[in-house]
Amino acid sequence: MTKDDCKKLVIDIISDIAPDEDLSSIKPDVRLRDQLQLDSMDFLDIVMELRKRHGIEVPEADYMQLASLDSCADYLTPKFQAKA
Repeated sequence: MTKDDCKKLVIDIISDIAPDEDLSSIKPDVRLRDQLQLDSMDFLDIVMELRKRHGIEVPEADYMQLASLDSCADYLTPKFQAKA
């Protein structure tokens, strides 16, 4: 899985969690919570969906690494590659 695949996967999860958000203009290097109306529960839902849909565990200590799309891709790509 590439970094672009990981970004798309995160966007897909966000679109399910926050269907009213406009995800077409997300800047990959800006914190998601600064661009979207995501609260802490939405963020936890993203983490839970990563585990439920893809078997990716994100420990609480690593939550900050999921702040932006770029950081999500940097964090998740090696995890997906390790699973393959």
